[in-house]
Amino acid sequence: MDEFLARLRNFDIRIRKAVNSQMRGSFRSVFKGTGLEFTDLRTYQYGDDVRAIDWNVSSKGHGTFVKVFREEKDQTVFFVVDVSASQQVGPSYRDKLAATKEVCGVLALSAIREASHVGMYCFSDQKEKYIKPSNGLKTGYQLIMSLYKLQPESGRTSIADALLFTLNALKRRSVVILLSDFIDQQYEHNLKALAKKHDLVVIHLYDQREVKLPRLGIIPVHDTETGRTIWVNTSSAAFRNGLHDTFRQNQVRLERLCKQYNANYLALDSQEDFVPKLVELFRVRK
Repeated sequence: MDEFLARLRNFDIRIRKAVNSQMRGSFRSVFKGTGLEFTDLRTYQYGDDVRAIDWNVSSKGHGTFVKVFREEKDQTVFFVVDVSASQQVGPSYRDKLAATKEVCGVLALSAIREASHVGMYCFSDQKEKYIKPSNGLKTGYQLIMSLYKLQPESGRTSIADALLFTLNALKRRSVVILLSDFIDQQYEHNLKALAKKHDLVVIHLYDQREVKLPRLGIIPVHDTETGRTIWVNTSSAAFRNGLHDTFRQNQVRLERLCKQYNANYLALDSQEDFVPKLVELFRVRK
């Protein structure tokens, strides 16, 4: 756990240095709200904007009242994290799930520092862990510790169910960061609904072996989600091209969907240094 936290702090420092030098700002634009929130009513005074008059209250005959708003600064940052078995692809020292935990952890540290409310939902084809959004360092470190220690009970995936849970759990507009390898089907409808209601950031994790499999001849491949083992010829050009084309088609479809509904999309190789790409994501969002 100490090593994991040390890695997160190192990533966090690198990101903050890059953000401050390139954009002369902080994470505020990424995690802070900029809208207005209704707080109270008061009697109309000369010079008030007539568009702020609450006609429903004023029509009761006790005077003319206007709505008072305050700047909505605190934002809820909610992480939706895929912890299914397909995320365990990659070398033993760093698979997709390990990379996912690091990216989620460093973004959580950033959100905590900006006094945002932070929450998390980890999923497979069921609820693996849910932390209700709250502010404060205690909640943030509880999230990071839970993420580090999590041992999923199920290996299967249901992105659609996870997105539906998020839609029902979050009552106000939030920054939703979805981390998954998106090896699933029929989640597009719920993704559209989430992107319309919230500020959605999609982080797509993948491993090079899912894109460019090494030539190993005929080998057994075990599907960790279904428990099935099949034999494939990794030296076959048709098989290798089919694997690459399937990944690329899924990626293009997901990226196009995000662009259509104004969601941010970021693809990350689980073995690469993700700091430069996160900094670029912050620059785009700013």
